[in-house]
Amino acid sequence: MLDHVSIGVRDLAASCRFYDAALAPLGGRRVSDGTESIGYGREEGVFWLGPTDVPVPPDERSGLHFCFAADSREAVDAFHAAALAAGGTDNGGPGLRPEYGPKYYAAFVKDPDGYRIEAHCGK
Repeated sequence: MLDHVSIGVRDLAASCRFYDAALAPLGGRRVSDGTESIGYGREEGVFWLGPTDVPVPPDERSGLHFCFAADSREAVDAFHAAALAAGGTDNGGPGLRPEYGPKYYAAFVKDPDGYRIEAHCGK
C-alpha cells in the first residue's frame, strides 16, 4: 500500500552516514543521491531523507517508528551493531519479541534525529 516514506533530518550528511551503515546489512543502499533528497531501497527509493530545520520531534508516546525487513536474524544483529557504530542510540537490542509473535526477532535504534527505527525478521 505504501509507495515510499520521506523524513526530514537536520544534518543530511550525518544522516546519510548513519543510514548507509545501518541499512547495508539489510540489503538497503543509497539509490538516489541529490542535494535536497536522498533515497534508500534495494532497487528503487522507498525511504527518503531531506534536509529540514524542524524534523518531527522524538516522542516515544507517538508510536512513530519505521521498520525495515531483514532476511535473517543475523542481518538484524548486524543492523543493530552497524547503527550503533554509526552514531545511533540503542532502543532495544536484538532478540525475540514474543509479545509480537513467536518468531518475531527484532532490534531497535534511534537515528541521529531521534527517529525510532527497527529491523525485523519473522523466521
